[in-house]
This record gives sequence, structure tokens and C-alpha cells, in this order.
Amino acid sequence: MSEAALSAGTVQTRTANGIATVEFAHPKGNSLPSALLLELAQAIRTAGADPAARVIVLRSTGSSTFCAGASFDEFLAVATPEEGQRFFSGFSQVIRAMVEATKFVLTRVQGQAAGGALGLIAASDYSIAVKSARAKLSELQVGIGPFVVGVVIERKLGLARFMNLGVHADWHDAEWCERHGLYSMLVDDEAALDAAVAAHAARLAAANPEAMREMKRIFWRGTEGWESEMSQRAAMSGRMVLSDFTKEALAKFRSRA
Repeated sequence: MSEAALSAGTVQTRTANGIATVEFAHPKGNSLPSALLLELAQAIRTAGADPAARVIVLRSTGSSTFCAGASFDEFLAVATPEEGQRFFSGFSQVIRAMVEATKFVLTRVQGQAAGGALGLIAASDYSIAVKSARAKLSELQVGIGPFVVGVVIERKLGLARFMNLGVHADWHDAEWCERHGLYSMLVDDEAALDAAVAAHAARLAAANPEAMREMKRIFWRGTEGWESEMSQRAAMSGRMVLSDFTKEALAKFRSRA
């Protein structure tokens, strides 16, 4: 993968009125290469440690896509199991930063979400989406499985819903996502989304920090072993992505794209 592809994308944080807004962007559907994932994880940790921030808002740029998941270009460039494990561990860094933050993370979903993006949404304490925000776990389409992000998706939605997403491996509408807990709230359009996110963030920024901290601890109790579990699952994906079956699946997927 080229240096330009590796360096593409940005993560920016702005804090005002008790709200830390962490925004990521990438020219390819807000996809997230490894370097950008690490930057995003660090931004969330920094916001979580900032005494001026009482709540964190996670968002991306543009209108049509919240996040296309992992960088497909980087996916194709994996050459060894070790590279594969590092690549698939990227989303675990962001997920654990979100879960381990002592402040609520509110995620704004303005468009469709695929693959690893569902892990970010599931790791949120609250998410607001537009009614056009479809979601899918697409990993099976490219010859692997949603192993790393599946840890938090199963925790948030339950085993049956995770199985549905993983086996179906295609789009689910926003109503399905809200009904089963991936989205906390749906709104009609992006203007309504901005209003709802602003209102909810302001309300949380004015709430008791100690109460929110203890609620967060209760919400995510029992997740202390996730680092090890996600690392093992990343190694599984790292081996699988080099298989002949997956290479053939990737070639077919690219021909349809």
C-alpha cells in the first residue's frame, strides 16, 4: 500500500462546554487504516482523561457513510500472519478505548456502516442514527469472519442478533438496528441528527460525573479480559486472510465492487 494511502485521513478533537467531539475522516468512505485507528484510539483516551470533557461524541465527516470499516487496500496488502494480526487488532484498540473511558461515548451515525464500524457503534454507550443508516457485517463476503468486533457486538446485542448479522452478512435497515440495540435512537434526517446529538450531549455534560462514571463501570463490567480475547481473534483473522479461499473471495469481491 502506498504512503499516501497510509497517511490519508484525519482525526480531530475539539472540546467545548464539557463536550469532547472526536471526528474522523478518510476519503474512501471514512474507512479506517491501522494508523488512523491508532490515532482515533489515542484521541478517545485523551478525551477520556481531559477534565474539561464530561462526555465524548464520536462522529465522522460527510453524509452518505458513517464508516466503511477497515481499509480494504491495507487488507489486501497483508503478507504475513503477524501483519494480519496487527491489522485486525486495530479496531480492538478503539473499542477498548471507548469501553474503558470513564465518560459516556455518544456516537453520531449519519450514514451506512459496514464491518468494523459496527464494533465502534456497539462500543458506544448511546448512539443516534438517521433512518437511512443501514448496517452490515460484511466479513464473510471476503472470506473471513467478524471475529474481533464480534466480542463487543455480541455483548451489546446478544448472541442471536450477532449470529444474524454475521451469517446474513448483508445490509440490515436502521429500524432493525434500533429494534435490536445497535442504535439507541433514530431520527429522520441529518438536521434532526445534529439537533439530537447536541441536545443529548449537552444534557450529559450537565449530569453528575460521578453517577455517569459508576454507570459506565456497571455497563461494561466483565470486559477486563477483552484485550487477550481480541488479540487471539485477530491472530485467527490474520492467518485466515492469507488462505487461498480468502484470496479467491477477495478477488471476487473486488470484481463486483
